[in-house]
Amino acid sequence: MRRNLDEKECAALLEHNYIGRLAYISGGYPHIVPITYFYDSETNTITSYSSEGHKIQEMRKNTAVCLAVDEIASISNWKSVLVQGTFEELSRIDAKHMLHEFSEGVKKVIKNNYGEHPKYISEFSAKIDAEDAPIVFRMKIKELTGKLRKNDY
Repeated sequence: MRRNLDEKECAALLEHNYIGRLAYISGGYPHIVPITYFYDSETNTITSYSSEGHKIQEMRKNTAVCLAVDEIASISNWKSVLVQGTFEELSRIDAKHMLHEFSEGVKKVIKNNYGEHPKYISEFSAKIDAEDAPIVFRMKIKELTGKLRKNDY
């Protein structure tokens, strides 16, 4: 059986995951990169971070972005969500607050999914004022669409 996911099911898939593929446009072509993200259901946004580089430079020029997140058990049992939205760079206190939310959110997803308390996700918010501070950004969600395939054999 194949069917579309409703908005609530799309949001649930985003909430239960933390790795996706971010798409942005550069030079008229799409680029896709894996990212770690946090979905904030209260603000309906995706938060992530990056160092200065190609991705950030290009998203500043063209703010239309997309995120794909999948849960794949097999070729006949999967869910997929596509998020359309706009890039927004955060700064100072907003960036510090969202980096903290990102860190706590990803830790919670990992704990809920795997029963682990990850030590490798450090507390980033203390680094926000450092010279090599990460660039914190969020994606304002404009549209969520999703598909599901599940065969009961």
